Amino acid sequence: MAPQAAGVRLADLQRPVAHQLGSVAEELRRMISADFPLIEELNGHLLRMKGKLFRPMLLFLANQAAEADDPHLVRFAGVIELIHLATLVHDDSVDHSALRRGMPTINALFSHQVSVIMGDYLYSRAIIELVKVDDIEPLRIVSRVTNEMTVGEMRQLAAYDALRFTEEEYGYLIRAKTASLFSAACELGAMRSTPARREALRAFGHALGMAFQITDDLLDYTEGEAVTGKPSGLDLKEHKVTLPLIAALPRLAPEARREVEALFAEKEPADERVARVIELVGRAGGLAYARERATEWAEQAEAALEELPRSQAREALRDAIVYAVERRH
Repeated sequence: MAPQAAGVRLADLQRPVAHQLGSVAEELRRMISADFPLIEELNGHLLRMKGKLFRPMLLFLANQAAEADDPHLVRFAGVIELIHLATLVHDDSVDHSALRRGMPTINALFSHQVSVIMGDYLYSRAIIELVKVDDIEPLRIVSRVTNEMTVGEMRQLAAYDALRFTEEEYGYLIRAKTASLFSAACELGAMRSTPARREALRAFGHALGMAFQITDDLLDYTEGEAVTGKPSGLDLKEHKVTLPLIAALPRLAPEARREVEALFAEKEPADERVARVIELVGRAGGLAYARERATEWAEQAEAALEELPRSQAREALRDAIVYAVERRH
């Protein structure tokens, strides 16, 4: 990437679209409202779990950068955030997670069954909102993405031998898990623009999502709970194989490899064993390799922006790349 000012804050990125982002919470509340007490109780919890609205922010910035006029932007932003929430609810259920952003998950408060059904409810609400627009194109974008996300999760669950998970398979997973929704957010924002600008922003969102997720997986090795909102090494504790470990495994000495295998053989690995594997991964160059790959994707995202005219929104999207790969390092 070209040199950029360090320390990009999310609040700075959101400033050009702050007014629109302020409407998203109310839009979400409208979308998921239901005349059923349990769903209303769950909705209240979900709205408190609402995160940083990073994906809606990308949608609004993409719209400004593409100079596109669209009366349905806030609705689309709400749909993107609904889908994101649905994936979190389902992920927490699959992983049996008790906490999300420091709050109890739905499956912890209620049950795994309720969590699965609630995720389905959020997906269905998103589709209903798109149908109301009476335009097949946004429905085509979102339905393609939700299918890709689902297939990606199934592929991960089908990987029986975690330590044989390849970088190619990892790349497919994070494309489905993260990059696809980033891409959809940017494409929806640019949907009424020229084909070239729409394609540029779709490509930007994809590359940004890849860089963002690799960085997220890297932070699990390098930062503690106070920074990431989850315990350090949680992926290892849950036997999830991400790029740092994938890159390190072929470079490990046999004895070090056996230590990794021992961790994955334990149902609940001790903190000391997790810390030891993190150390081994770092020594073998796994962390450096992941940073390098995140940077490569960041450079692709930056190149995609060259198709767009100069504007404050385009510069905010460029800063979003810096935020994605440098946050909390």
